Amino acid sequence: MRYIGRRQSSNVEDRRGMSSGRKVGIGGGIGTIVIVLIVMLLGGDPSEVMNVMQNQQSYTETPTDYQPTAHEQELTEFVSVVLADTEDVWHKLFEDSGLSYREPALVLFSSATESACGFAQAATGPFYCPGDEKVYIDLNFLEQLQDRLGAEGDFAVAYIVAHEVGHHVQKQLGVLDQVHQLRGQVSEKQFNDQNVRLELQADFYAGIWAYHAQRMKNILEDGDIEEAMNAAQAVGDDRIQKQSQGYVVPDSFTHGTSAQRMKWFKRI
Repeated sequence: MRYIGRRQSSNVEDRRGMSSGRKVGIGGGIGTIVIVLIVMLLGGDPSEVMNVMQNQQSYTETPTDYQPTAHEQELTEFVSVVLADTEDVWHKLFEDSGLSYREPALVLFSSATESACGFAQAATGPFYCPGDEKVYIDLNFLEQLQDRLGAEGDFAVAYIVAHEVGHHVQKQLGVLDQVHQLRGQVSEKQFNDQNVRLELQADFYAGIWAYHAQRMKNILEDGDIEEAMNAAQAVGDDRIQKQSQGYVVPDSFTHGTSAQRMKWFKRI
């Protein structure tokens, strides 16, 4: 993706190097399995992870002498440009529909931080918190996630950021709240079905962003779309469950299959 020398968003909040005063304990067994699954899946409800974590101390964050490496700084600039591109695209699309777009913030953290959705660790993976309208990403863990799932390339990272921003779009349009309000009112299978639709729509919104950003700014390089498709395939429920537990349980799907995620990203 072409990003060097381009506009970076001013909505990036860098908390890397902040030291946390809270300890978090994670139970074994089923709780650990849930953590592992959500670690692998992108864009899930972070509260599901927070609920299995036991907070043992009050939360504090204090600065440390953190110095990013050259690669970390390059990745920071990249996601800042991607966020700026999402702002430009969604501002235009909202304005064309007679709406006003609120820009989300992107929080970069290392290891752990606090969010309006609860205490976030790297193990929660990238997520959008509707409570404070911020996207949370641990860039170091993001690299591990790419290596572990084979979702390599800079546009795989762009897809992840655009997917999380897609949840912010859903928040503004009221879709996110509508689905979350169904929790406890319908069966688990029915809620999972709705959540799959929510996630696939966020993939669709990521594809909308890529399409319009290319038309507006010519951002794509050879292989970028393939990198995004590989990332979408890597985080399908069927692939994740097969890797983590050796078998697939379709009724428990919350994000969609690899085929569905690829289909909705390129649907436009």
